[in-house]
Amino acid sequence: MFSILREGIQRYPIEGRLHFSLILNLQRNGQIQEAISSANVASNHLPNDYTFKILKNLLVPIIYNTPDEIIFYRQQFITGLQSLIQQTSLETRKQKKEALAGISHFTNFYLPYQAQNDRELQRQYGNLVHQIMAANYPEAVKPLSMPSLKQNNKIRIGYASAYLHSYSGTLWLTGWLRHCDQQSFEIYCYYTGHTPDPITQQFQDYSDRFYYIPHNLEAVCQQVLADKLHILVFPEIGMEPQIMQMASLRLAPIQCVAWGHPVTSGLPTLDYFLSSELMESENAQAHYSETLIRLPNIGVSYPKPYIPPLTKTRADYHLREDAVIYLCCQAPFKYLPQYDYIFAEIARRVPQAQFLFLRGELLRQRLERAFNAVGLKYEDYCVFLTIPERFDYLMINLLSDIYLDTFDWSGGNTTLEAIACNLPIVTCPGKFMRGRHSYSFLRMIGVTNTIAHNEVEYIEIAVKLGIDPVWRRHIVERMSHHHDRVFDDTACVAGLEAFYKQVVRERLIQSGDALH
Repeated sequence: MFSILREGIQRYPIEGRLHFSLILNLQRNGQIQEAISSANVASNHLPNDYTFKILKNLLVPIIYNTPDEIIFYRQQFITGLQSLIQQTSLETRKQKKEALAGISHFTNFYLPYQAQNDRELQRQYGNLVHQIMAANYPEAVKPLSMPSLKQNNKIRIGYASAYLHSYSGTLWLTGWLRHCDQQSFEIYCYYTGHTPDPITQQFQDYSDRFYYIPHNLEAVCQQVLADKLHILVFPEIGMEPQIMQMASLRLAPIQCVAWGHPVTSGLPTLDYFLSSELMESENAQAHYSETLIRLPNIGVSYPKPYIPPLTKTRADYHLREDAVIYLCCQAPFKYLPQYDYIFAEIARRVPQAQFLFLRGELLRQRLERAFNAVGLKYEDYCVFLTIPERFDYLMINLLSDIYLDTFDWSGGNTTLEAIACNLPIVTCPGKFMRGRHSYSFLRMIGVTNTIAHNEVEYIEIAVKLGIDPVWRRHIVERMSHHHDRVFDDTACVAGLEAFYKQVVRERLIQSGDALH
């Protein structure tokens, strides 16, 4: 593939799509230096293309080989962001349009996986995006007054996302809508993606107004403005460029972001971050540019997943019958190199251990190094499967013995499904909310024995679960008795709606109106 793209670029050096495809594929395959070099080549061929100005300055790796690489690429991002800001000119109509096209191809998705406080960097980039959008749509960034309530006296709440379908970052939103107080609220949903499915139908069923407006920024923004919402909520920001562009405008008097992508947006147009009281640390406001709202419990009402009966065996997935299977199901960019030694240390103490990675091919080299350090061969302990269909994924959860959560960015949807499968979970809460999901879920169900305070405890718990089947069965039994507590929670919805009423009431009072 790379050779074909490079040959295409050699023949058509000013064809931006070829350059863009080469750069992103190099990044996805862990060849970050080649990706950055290719971005520089593209920028030389197309000096006015803002997309390549962004890429050459802001690309970071998907995975890191060493902790020092994290420091190196973070500093490179900091320097690159300053350079990009200085290079950005929005004086002419052409410059405005070029910058607008550039930000429609990029988000800082991979930056937060460095496990640092990203508030300032997100704020700098968020301000840049806002300035570009303001230059192109000056009327759409002006403050909006709080509209009066209609005769039905209902508050109008909008939810805008490219992921109003079966996706882990928005499945929880169906609970907010399903348990909505329909006497007090009107729900408007704006779906900007392009893969509708049965979950999309749920969103439509739970909405008073549902709009399917794929890949048309101006049309969806015009619709939101026409609906005169009181509050606009973005379930996630930072995963899809068009949503970030929308969120950088002022489309409703109050705008919120939730934790579908659990990091601050950095945008000056976002007023509140809707989070969870169980996930946030005491000083968490320091991690957000928005005002932090800690909703009750885990903050979301996640539907209990259907778990089919076990109908397959380990042999169906080429797993050993006598193994202690540790499920490692996170995306590769959640695994940081400073924690690789943990797998090897568990293997050293649990000879029957088998670590099942569902998306871990890019980690092979690092795992080999970690296992070699303790005199073991990683091939004897690590199994790599391509991520299967959902049915097989759930079978694998049911066939595994222990779920190993990732440090600093824990599982969300994956952990909740593991809980539904009564699979014991080893986790260690991090500093930031994105590293405390599993911790909060286990606290909700009251099974806290497998929550570690540090890496040493994490290893001890993982080893004990591996070598003590009696204790493991005890954890499974406790999970099975209490796992319903974490699903379909209505307390968080009540807290959310109390917040909605409060902020709308305050604005209406300020404007001389009133909320009855």
